[in-house]
Amino acid sequence: MSAVVRTTPSPAASRGVTPGTQRGAQESLLSRAGAMLVMGVFTLYFLAPIWWLIVSATKDRGQFTSTNPLWFADMNLAENVSALLRYDGGIFVRWIGNSLAYTAGGAFLGTVLAAMCGYALAKYRFRGRDLLFNVVLGGVLVPATALALPLFLIFSQVQLTNTFWAVFLPSLVSPFGVYLTKIYAAASVPEELLEAARLDGSSEVRTFFTVSVRLMLPALVTVFLFQFVAIWNNFFLPLIMLRDEAVFPVTLGLYSWNTQVNQIPELRGHVLVGALLAIIPLIVVFLLLQRFWRNGLGAGSVK
Repeated sequence: MSAVVRTTPSPAASRGVTPGTQRGAQESLLSRAGAMLVMGVFTLYFLAPIWWLIVSATKDRGQFTSTNPLWFADMNLAENVSALLRYDGGIFVRWIGNSLAYTAGGAFLGTVLAAMCGYALAKYRFRGRDLLFNVVLGGVLVPATALALPLFLIFSQVQLTNTFWAVFLPSLVSPFGVYLTKIYAAASVPEELLEAARLDGSSEVRTFFTVSVRLMLPALVTVFLFQFVAIWNNFFLPLIMLRDEAVFPVTLGLYSWNTQVNQIPELRGHVLVGALLAIIPLIVVFLLLQRFWRNGLGAGSVK
């Protein structure tokens, strides 16, 4: 008489889940947890100095060393900001204005010039185009600090050192911006669309500003943000070029105060509060422009 062996399916099998699927789900969960842990650690690493700056900006001079450096004491932020804005006839406000002039103008004009150069390299055929593009790539590899001294010698020959133009004019050049816009224009601006615009009688300049710029907008926003951050944080070039405090950007102005902290202790608080105020324009610009990135990525995903 033969025996009948009954097997009871496992709960996972009854639900249609194989052991391989279970292992895959566990590995996916572990990978996700590991990635989140790494991102959390790096986020904490980058945000900890900003948190310390915010906390320190709310303290008076006697609380810097007598209280917890990572937690608030008395909320004196309004008084500290008011004292900063009044110090030395409001020179900090002038430095912020100088930085905005250097940065907004330099980032906007630098982005326009980079877009025009990149578009020309991508869409026009002319002798020496590849050589010119290779020169641009070489410019990307040259650090800006290596060019500071040659720029100083050039500007000193034309009597432009210690002026607004000594910092503004070099900020208009962006080899990385030319490279990025060239790659993006080649991929996002169809030749057929340009031919149609030419057949309709549109000039090359009008086609560029009314058609191509709209298609290249995500790349232009990227270039603008890179330019804005680089010019706003620019320190070495103004340090070499400028001697008059009236034309200092905020980075050089705060540095000059920081070198006098031992002689004028009250400047320590002004430096901290000034550094906190100096990062606000960067945050505002990024928050205002990030929607163009999202729109550009969304448009590219459905083409």
